[in-house]
Amino acid sequence: MGTMGLALPWKARISSTPRERGTWVEPSEQYAGGPSPAAMDALSEDAALAAACRSGDLRAYERLYALHGARMKNLARNVLGNPIDAEDAVQDTFMKVQHSIASFRGQSSFVTWTYRILINTCYDARRSRLRKKEIANDDSEETPRLEPRAPGAHPTLRMALERALGKLTRHQRDVFLLYEVEGFRHAEIAGMLEMTETASKNTLFQAKKNLRQMLEPPRNSAAETR
Repeated sequence: MGTMGLALPWKARISSTPRERGTWVEPSEQYAGGPSPAAMDALSEDAALAAACRSGDLRAYERLYALHGARMKNLARNVLGNPIDAEDAVQDTFMKVQHSIASFRGQSSFVTWTYRILINTCYDARRSRLRKKEIANDDSEETPRLEPRAPGAHPTLRMALERALGKLTRHQRDVFLLYEVEGFRHAEIAGMLEMTETASKNTLFQAKKNLRQMLEPPRNSAAETR
C-alpha cells in the first residue's frame, strides 16, 4: 500500500502496554459502570445528526463535516497514501452518505456508518489504482511516497515501519491504523470493518506481533552463546 500519514511515535504504535489514546478511553479502562456523560452526549448528537441528515437538512452535513472532516481526511490519507486521493475519497463519501441516507437503519452509530462508507470508498480507490497500474504493466500495487511526519520521527525508523505495515494483511493493517493511529475503539472498528469486537482485538494483537517481529533488530548469535 502507499505511504501512511502516520503521526504518532512509531514505538508507541507497536507497544503491547495499554495506553490512553487522545480523548478516547476504553470503557473498561475508565470504570466498570455505564457510559460516561460525554459518551451519552456523543450518542445524542449522533442520533440528532442522523435525523437531521435524513430530513435533508444541509446544515447537518456541514456539522458532520466540521466535526469529522479533518479526521476523515487523515484516515483516507493513511489508507491511500496521499492527500489528493484522500480529499477525493472524503468528497465521494459525503455524496454517498447523502444519496444513501435513507438506507441508514441505526444498527450502528451514524458516524460509524459514515466511516464505513469512507473505508469502502478508499478500498474502491485502491482497487481502481491497482487496475490502472496493471494496465500500465506496473508490478507493484503501491509506490512509496513519503508524506510529512511528526518532527520527532526518525526517517529510517519511519520507513522501516512503513515497509513493515505494507507486509501485513489488509485487515491487520487497517485495524492497526484505525486503533493505533486514528484512535478509534474496537467497538467502532468492528462497525466500520463489519467484524466482531473480538476479531478486531485479535487482529490488532496479531498485527502488533508481526510488526515487532519485523522491526526487532537481529540478535547476535555469538552473544547468545556466551
